[in-house]
Amino acid sequence: MATGTATAPHTLRFDAGRICLDLLTTIHPVERLDSVEVLRAWIAGSGLVPPGTPLAHAGPAWLPAFRELRGHVDRLVRARLTPGPRPYDLAPALARVNDLARTAPPAPRAVADAEGALTRELDGPPARAALLGAIARDAVELLTDPAARAGLRECAGDDCPIVYLDTSHGRRRRWCSSATCGNRERVARHRRRAGPARA
Repeated sequence: MATGTATAPHTLRFDAGRICLDLLTTIHPVERLDSVEVLRAWIAGSGLVPPGTPLAHAGPAWLPAFRELRGHVDRLVRARLTPGPRPYDLAPALARVNDLARTAPPAPRAVADAEGALTRELDGPPARAALLGAIARDAVELLTDPAARAGLRECAGDDCPIVYLDTSHGRRRRWCSSATCGNRERVARHRRRAGPARA
């Protein structure tokens, strides 16, 4: 696909613990929602729609709408991570997320396959407003649930701003991903210990 940053769908992440937080990962380390194809891959991968849902109707006008919502959710989530006075007003972000959350999410339906097993489909192609509404509702639920909100963490990895929901036993998770940031930290720790021994 021809894009400015050549983002491949497989580089998208879906491990933050909530759909609204997974959307926030699409800005790190570079803009990942850089094409309609990547946005379609994110919508499908995030679980917003059942597997195989047609998304050909998603067009270029969808990109700024998803990026705008991402910015508002990011401001609201980070405000919960750093209590105290803020250098910016959260009211516009809160108003916009609440406004988007008013739209009903895509309507699912159960469909029987050839063997009689039920699978989930949507009534029709999901509208942009319905998908944004589903993400905004997820953000509202996260930010208004004290137990869930208490699990919000920012990755302890160097230069990693990813926010995730810590649902680990004892809430001891430190990194957005043990395989990426966690592994980098372990390698750096090993090098620090091995450095003096080599000298």
